[in-house]
Amino acid sequence: MSNLVPTKVFLTKGLGRHKYQLKSFEEALRKAGMAQQNLVQVSSILPPKCKMISSERGLEQLTPGEICYCVMARSDTNEHGRIVVSSIGVAVPRDRNQWGYLSEVHGHGMNQQTAADMAEDLAAGMLGTTFGFEVDPNKAWSEKEQVYKSSGLIIRTSNITQTARGQEDLWTTTVALAVFLFD
Repeated sequence: MSNLVPTKVFLTKGLGRHKYQLKSFEEALRKAGMAQQNLVQVSSILPPKCKMISSERGLEQLTPGEICYCVMARSDTNEHGRIVVSSIGVAVPRDRNQWGYLSEVHGHGMNQQTAADMAEDLAAGMLGTTFGFEVDPNKAWSEKEQVYKSSGLIIRTSNITQTARGQEDLWTTTVALAVFLFD
């Protein structure tokens, strides 16, 4: 078997609502453009030299029924008023021959900015520790972000985040995905 090392990745997100949880999830995947794919969840490594592309460019390269490897965050609720959030964080090293990290945040009660910051913080923290670089976990993400970027080891962090508030008599599902593509 040949090595399956992705060469491209794109981020996408979606929100679904339905009286059934599975259908709510399917609606969220549809909004993310991924409902027609067979998804295989993988862990959080961004391969060396993997190029980030737009979701539009990524989605147009997919074939219905294709097996797609992804890092996925998912959160569901059937409680009226409950906030759900799904976020993917990305940390890219300066040296493109090194791997980066993707993180998933699945949560309740967080606003979009809190979840986005947490996702980037987790991804940068995991990448930083591979370089033996530790930052005080009690510092705010904005402070840690400056430390990581000024170290010269991490060049960029980003995220994609979907939040929603549960509605009465409906399941609400949020998803955020990093989808891998191969040449």
